[in-house]
Amino acid sequence: MPFIKILIHAVWATKDRKPLMNKVNKDVICDHMREYAKGKNIHLINVNGWLDHLHALVSLSADQNISTLMNLLKGESSYWANKNLQWSEKFGWQDDYFAVSVGESHLDAVNNYITNQEEHHRRKTFQQEYDEFIKNYGFEQ
Repeated sequence: MPFIKILIHAVWATKDRKPLMNKVNKDVICDHMREYAKGKNIHLINVNGWLDHLHALVSLSADQNISTLMNLLKGESSYWANKNLQWSEKFGWQDDYFAVSVGESHLDAVNNYITNQEEHHRRKTFQQEYDEFIKNYGFEQ
C-alpha cells in the first residue's frame, strides 16, 4: 500500500461571482459536501467560504486527481443545492478554480484560514483575496 499525503487548497466561486449564498445556505452546502465526500472517498479536511465562493482543504489519495475531484464536488453540490435549497435565481459554480499544494508545515494555518472565512471577509473582499492569490502563487491572467 502506498503512503501518500498530497494536500490541496482549492477555491472556487459562484457563477459570475454573484453573492448568492447566505450564511445558512453556505453552511448547508458545506455540510452536504462533507457527507458527499465521505461517500466518494474524498478526504475533505475542511470546507467553508463566504457569499460568493468556497475554500476546501483536501488530501488526495493515489487514485484521485484534482480535475475529477473538483468536478465531483462542484457538480454534485450545485445540482443538490438547486434541488434542495431556495435561491433568488439558479445556483451554480464557475468553471474555473484555484488549486495549490499545501505543505505539512502550513496545514494548520490553511485550515484555520478556511474555518475563519466569515471573519476574514469582514476585512477583505473576494476580489482582493483573488488578486493576492494570483500574485502570491505567480499565476498569469
